[in-house]
Amino acid sequence: PRGIYGRAALIVLAPIVIIQLVVSVVFVQRQIEGVTWQMTEGVALELRLLRDVRDADPDAPLSDLIEIARQLELVLSPEATPPQADSVSMLDIQGRNVAHMFRMRLPDLVAVDTASHPDRVSIWLDWGPAIVKVEMDRERVSASNPNHLLVLMLATGVLLGLLAVFFLRRQLGPVAQLAHVAEAFGKGQTIPYRPLGAAEIRAAGTAFLEMRNRIERQRDQRTLLLSGVSHDLRTPLTRLKLGLAMLDPDESQPMAEDVAEMERMLNEFLAFARGSATERPEPVDPAALLESVVQRAGRSGIDISLATVDRPGPVVMRPDAIVRALENLIANAARHADRAEASLFASGRSLRFVIEDDGPGIPADRRDEAMRPFTRLDPARDPNEGGGVGLGLAIVADLARVHGGHLRLGDSDRLGGLKAELVISR
Repeated sequence: PRGIYGRAALIVLAPIVIIQLVVSVVFVQRQIEGVTWQMTEGVALELRLLRDVRDADPDAPLSDLIEIARQLELVLSPEATPPQADSVSMLDIQGRNVAHMFRMRLPDLVAVDTASHPDRVSIWLDWGPAIVKVEMDRERVSASNPNHLLVLMLATGVLLGLLAVFFLRRQLGPVAQLAHVAEAFGKGQTIPYRPLGAAEIRAAGTAFLEMRNRIERQRDQRTLLLSGVSHDLRTPLTRLKLGLAMLDPDESQPMAEDVAEMERMLNEFLAFARGSATERPEPVDPAALLESVVQRAGRSGIDISLATVDRPGPVVMRPDAIVRALENLIANAARHADRAEASLFASGRSLRFVIEDDGPGIPADRRDEAMRPFTRLDPARDPNEGGGVGLGLAIVADLARVHGGHLRLGDSDRLGGLKAELVISR
């Protein structure tokens, strides 16, 4: 088993099952077979005694043998037409042992019947000119109710197994809860958690809480710092734009373009540094979200269309972060291609937003480099002609990691260009 419950249950229950099997085999071999053989041999000795009595006085009436048999708790009667073969059930282990033992101990045995009556055993013996039938209680040749011990063992094993599973769930529940909380935090969700369970599990839970608190404090401090930086830098940029607006347009145009570039670079840097720290997850329809992003991109002049769109229903995510990531991917496709397509694929564990284009793509050996911050694969591209500062794909990759997923780059089989897959966990 892959889960901790399954593995722990296997560790606990496997020895119980093995012990049950070993004891059952030993019991069947020694108790059922051994006791049955001993009791059957005792009855065979009594029948040989009756045969010796008859051989000693062949002229004695059969009623004398019947009376002696009655005292031995055997029912003796003449039988004219004995069965041609033994009648023993295939599932009757004791019955097969009884028949086999009688065959070994009674050379004059004709047939054995243990199947017609569950509480009685009948045998036919060839005593000279006459064939006699001997009936006896089943308890004379086999242990009474030998299956009770097996049933008791099985019931006890099931009860102990259920108790073991119950205590395992109580012991492993805190481990599973800690794993769930840690996985949710990896997706950006903060779930209330209180350490429970054994001392080691409590220690691990306390360490996780301290780590989570440190990360949240650092995130809050970074957000506060970026807010101050954004305010302090935007103010002088705004004054510069106002000052340039009052100058001659022909003279101020180059400086205005530099200021616009500075503002764009600042916005991209702040978007990368801020990530999605201030956003809270909420249920969103991913199909409707993708359709709205594609519609806005189409209105802005980008040639993009929808291809395959699954509709999994509401999924918990940060909608603004996903929108920002999709817009970055679409803008990247628009800068390097003429046409693009968007798709959404849903599975039980993840969502895949796919943006494909017909552009030149990215070489396979440079795709990891393309997702690093401040990396531009074409250094000669003029930023004022639509290039970026190397943060577009890095922002998308960071937002994917916040959602417990990743960004994957490849080749588009449909359009022949770049295929960007934004994978997030559900």
